Amino acid sequence: MQRQRFIIRTIGVAAAVALAATACGPQKSESAGSTPSAPSSPTAGATPEASPTTDNKPAEASPSPSASASASPSASPSPTVKQIMANGDDTDQVRELQARLRQLKLMSVAPTGFYGSKTTAAVKSFQSKNGLTATGSVDEATWKKIQGASKKPTADELRPPTVNEVDAPDPRCMEGRVMCISKESRTLAWMIDGKVVSTMDVRFGSENTPTREGVFKVDRKEKEWTSTLYHTSMPYSMFFSGGQAVHYSADFAARGYAGASHGCVNVRDKGKLSALFGQVNVGDKVVVYW
Repeated sequence: MQRQRFIIRTIGVAAAVALAATACGPQKSESAGSTPSAPSSPTAGATPEASPTTDNKPAEASPSPSASASASPSASPSPTVKQIMANGDDTDQVRELQARLRQLKLMSVAPTGFYGSKTTAAVKSFQSKNGLTATGSVDEATWKKIQGASKKPTADELRPPTVNEVDAPDPRCMEGRVMCISKESRTLAWMIDGKVVSTMDVRFGSENTPTREGVFKVDRKEKEWTSTLYHTSMPYSMFFSGGQAVHYSADFAARGYAGASHGCVNVRDKGKLSALFGQVNVGDKVVVYW
């Protein structure tokens, strides 16, 4: 009889342990969402779900009382404030904003039209210096103050020849017709008899697929081309060293220097490269240097 009671108790304990194990997952999610004490917990107010979003959009502010109480006024703009421009936008108005911020010495890079982390930081700096709520987003009050503190950007200020500053030409670029490509400044300068005709930003291959350096010649041109190795589009290709070419890259246009080529010289401004493609002849020189 005692042995039977012992067996029953043992089975009961094992069943309880099994139930506890299967209940761990749901129990954790239920306590976070439905337990009355969770909203008033200090850790609940500090969770990413309860905190304001990184782009500080007022319409997305959390309705949780603890979240609104813990958020500072500078990080959470009033719901009545309408944002004109914010992180993630890609417009001509953003390009004008960046040009004006550059006039005010708050941005060092040339306008791109994309509202990213550098633009957000520059806007925050302007807002802090001018008694505005430092959200990093541009509302009507911020935009009016920026306009009042700067002048209307010129065409060159809005769309400078390159985002990167052009490097001094390599001595090998000073004679004849040359695509002078600097890895140091990440620029291509189209030069004729030592004079710069046009410039554009470029990127190169990664460490595993480096762009070769040296003096080459354009051996063929292909207005429309698809890589036989990587099956990617390579419009306006000007081949200069085996399979390596100067060509337009949609990936470079979208991601910038976050990516790399497989050894080619990528150009992100399709319009500029189209014009260059029409000027360069087979046999023209290509110099790739540091």
